[in-house]
Amino acid sequence: MDNQVEEASPVIKESRLRSILKAASWRVLATLTTIVIAYAITGKIDDALKIGAVEVVAKMAIYYFHERAWARLPLGTVRKLLPSENN
Repeated sequence: MDNQVEEASPVIKESRLRSILKAASWRVLATLTTIVIAYAITGKIDDALKIGAVEVVAKMAIYYFHERAWARLPLGTVRKLLPSENN
């Protein structure tokens, strides 16, 4: 670097609403995939729908809490833990 002082970038945090909307849109796609796979394996649409119903609730909650955990970490936290490229 040319003796430039790096300015701290502002910390941008994702809102809870955005996390909820992302979780919901992803779950729709993922659950449809699960239903198709379950139907392909069982050949029974009612079983496939039951599996999809359980899966959507469980994984949407897990995804939300996973997103919120990551949102608590300021951007760049993991990078600061890594060894410097100049070493």
